[in-house]
Amino acid sequence: MTARQAAAIVALVVGAATLALAVGLAVAQFPRGLAVLGCVAVAVVAGWYGLLRRGIPRIAGLGLAGVATIGTALLLLSDGLVVLILVVAGVLISVAAVDAAFRVHVSLPQASPPGQPALFINPRSGGGKAEKFSLAQEAQRRGYETVELEPGDDLETLVRQAIDRGADGLAMAGGDGSQAIVASIAAELDLPYACIPSGTRNHFALDLGVDRDDVVGALDAFVDGGEHRVDLGEVNDRVFVNNVSLGLYAEAVGRPGYREAKLRTLLDTMPDTLGPGGRGLDIRWKGPGGHEHDASTAILVSNNRYRLGSGVGPGTRPRIDDGLLAVMIIGPPTSGSTGRRLQRPWREWSAPEFEIDADSSVAAGIDGEVIRLEPPVRFRIRPGVLRAHISRKHPGASPSAVAPERLIDVLRALGRTALGRN
Repeated sequence: MTARQAAAIVALVVGAATLALAVGLAVAQFPRGLAVLGCVAVAVVAGWYGLLRRGIPRIAGLGLAGVATIGTALLLLSDGLVVLILVVAGVLISVAAVDAAFRVHVSLPQASPPGQPALFINPRSGGGKAEKFSLAQEAQRRGYETVELEPGDDLETLVRQAIDRGADGLAMAGGDGSQAIVASIAAELDLPYACIPSGTRNHFALDLGVDRDDVVGALDAFVDGGEHRVDLGEVNDRVFVNNVSLGLYAEAVGRPGYREAKLRTLLDTMPDTLGPGGRGLDIRWKGPGGHEHDASTAILVSNNRYRLGSGVGPGTRPRIDDGLLAVMIIGPPTSGSTGRRLQRPWREWSAPEFEIDADSSVAAGIDGEVIRLEPPVRFRIRPGVLRAHISRKHPGASPSAVAPERLIDVLRALGRTALGRN
């Protein structure tokens, strides 16, 4: 029996037992379960109401949400506590087993290692991960030239200077904003690129198939790694590796004082953007059908599509080589020509290009860095331009690369794996 087969069996058995326990708990506590659902609904609605307002209405809404949350906890803890703990434990075990059953490891085509690779290190990224793992020393042992960024340094200038010295492979140890700069130059000159996950979240590394827990091992991408050509996104001639957000997040980060008080600034921005009379985004755009729309709360344009629903690997991109941008509009927007409202509060589609227009500059969060873009704001995909090298010890693909997206398909795939048919 393989490890994947064992994991699939555990996921199905524990998942079924957990579901039975949860149903039994709901039946045993009827009609208390309805009271729990009611408290949860009140907490969500009142909390959202409070977040979108200021002054007394905010205090009242958040206060009611707090009372409803406490009520939910008391109802759950008053009876069936042991069963509830077993249900939670079962869910956690099932999720871990599903993850193990669909764990991916792709054998990428063998790539010739660069003769003179250069590694650029942001020592402040990720709370000092580079120093923690002695990244510079480990890189030098593998034949890298190392360049450590100092405050005020221009990363693009440092990279081009290294290329002038003969660098024929570029690696970046830092956050996704820095990864985008180095990846852009690597794509421009058709040089191999390696993503070293020493940032805080390392979203690009995850979707490339780099093991984010093996920072030092990622250096082996230029020792015996495989190569995968992936896409890059571009907005007004600036490259992004993950996504560009317009709306609440970008507006909050662009406000004075965000760095010192992130949560307070975000909460203060919500009423202006999402609340009654909130201005939203004063922009114009066309949907996939060619109809023009205006006004929306937020827009997210990503380098390939994120998996946002049920299934395995939510919040990741199953692939970053399908040659398409993913566009998500949250609003809902209104039609500039007819005034009709969309049926859903969000809309998403894929396209090679996307454009928005506005009467003034637009705040945009590009891979986590906020800048203002002058309209028209033009997005496009650059298919297969980046020669990403990945260590053979690492997965080589996104966590959601081989897993089905719909829950029913996940269950079917688990069944086939448990029976040894995959």
